[in-house]
Amino acid sequence: MARVVVDVMLKPEILDPQGQAVANALPRLGISDVSSVRIGRRIEIEFTGAADPERVREIADKLLANPVIEDFVIQEVDEPAAVPAGDPS
Repeated sequence: MARVVVDVMLKPEILDPQGQAVANALPRLGISDVSSVRIGRRIEIEFTGAADPERVREIADKLLANPVIEDFVIQEVDEPAAVPAGDPS
């Protein structure tokens, strides 16, 4: 079984209002050394067999990201899927 992570981010020239909202809120938490924040998505895909890099690229390009405004990075990972903080399982 193979697991692939696809990270999708807005292209640098595209405004990120969500990231700007986070950056603007940081000083209220006493954090003043952050110059910018960009928000993206992380998608984990598990395959029953080996992951075909070209098939993963096609999935990301046609379904997971909007290539006009977003870039993506694909990475095959070996560690088990992450368990959310506070999840007792």
